[in-house]
Amino acid sequence: MQKTIRYQNEKKIIAIVGMCGSGKSEVVKYLQKTKKWPKIYFGEATFERIKKEGLELNYENERKTREKIRKEMGMGAYAKLALPKIEKLLEKNETVILESLYSWAEYKIIKEKYENNFKVIAVFSSPKTRLKRMLKREKERPMQNEKEFIERDYSEIENTDKGGPIARADFTIINESSLEDFHHQLENIINNI
Repeated sequence: MQKTIRYQNEKKIIAIVGMCGSGKSEVVKYLQKTKKWPKIYFGEATFERIKKEGLELNYENERKTREKIRKEMGMGAYAKLALPKIEKLLEKNETVILESLYSWAEYKIIKEKYENNFKVIAVFSSPKTRLKRMLKREKERPMQNEKEFIERDYSEIENTDKGGPIARADFTIINESSLEDFHHQLENIINNI
């Protein structure tokens, strides 16, 4: 069992969770720009493994690689891989953002270690809204069709226990309207953390 780290109240670890296309990256981008907080992207370990194994970068290979890493290290794999990075960033920063914390096991590892210094913000958008966003993505890994979108949702819910961290979030943003409203909700949350 890992020893819990008790920081002074000003040290915070904030995870941004939600389904693909909900707006997690927008939250992270906004917080990095306005607050200058560093982030740890859990998915980086997946991309590193895909590159190492010489695979094409696409949703199918991402899914297979995520599942392989979790099979090798357990469902808390990405939290285990992130802990040394979190500690290093907390040496010089008051707040660290965690992007793409997915599984319930990952949530429990971080929560056990950091207790009340760990907060979770869930970003919610309806499947219809998320699908529209995913189909419009042009840069990285564009979604091909609705079938691929549904398969990804189901895979993330069933194979990564993604619902747990979303259900246990300390705060929730409903991302169905304007970017201005989205940022306003986020600022209200940050003021309460």
